[in-house]
Amino acid sequence: MIAENLAEINNRIKKATEKSPQINKDVTLVAVSKTFPSSSIREAYQAGQKIFGENKVQEALDKIDECKDLSEAEFHMIGHLQSNKVKYIPGVFKLIHSVDRKSLVKEMHKRFYREGRKQDILVQVNLALEEQKGGVNQTNLDDLLEYILQCNSLNLRGFMLMPPFLENPEDNRYLFAKMYELFAQYKDQFEKSGTEGFDTLSMGMSADFEIAVEEGSNMVRVGSKIFGQRNYNK
Repeated sequence: MIAENLAEINNRIKKATEKSPQINKDVTLVAVSKTFPSSSIREAYQAGQKIFGENKVQEALDKIDECKDLSEAEFHMIGHLQSNKVKYIPGVFKLIHSVDRKSLVKEMHKRFYREGRKQDILVQVNLALEEQKGGVNQTNLDDLLEYILQCNSLNLRGFMLMPPFLENPEDNRYLFAKMYELFAQYKDQFEKSGTEGFDTLSMGMSADFEIAVEEGSNMVRVGSKIFGQRNYNK
């Protein structure tokens, strides 16, 4: 079932890229394996999926250890990251999507610098200004980016967006379009200043990934459409 679901998702992504404003039409699929067992990760891996997303550090560490024989697997941290959990993550995640505040950046830089590592990160932007969600608002974005660029242990790769949960995903299309405009603006700005590697826009989940890709996303985070419905009571 997971293999069939992956094939369908990849086909839908491919069709959605035809409308994308991105020059490079390649879209990376992150299979969101949070709350699912390592056996589900293995099944997806055997079907060709190599990138997985987790949102809790301890759960991720346990599953990564259980999957350490999957040599090509990489894991992304997509959930809210507490500063006191940073000490556990050097060398664990290929990409951290949810960087959103100076205090977290400071702690990350301290830990990664100490270990001589360079960590790829995305900045989570809260365009809808939802109080219950993480993410830096647009007003404070420049200040946070400037702070990150001073930390030589962190490699700023792009932005992440988590829009409001709405009954009709089309109602968030304008946010995806606005996020792409912001991403393109900073990408151009960084390229002109000689800052390299700013190339990733992570937005779109199971309910809205096609809309996100059509509006410029080049990384989507899909879970339930691949693994099935989650049971949060386990």
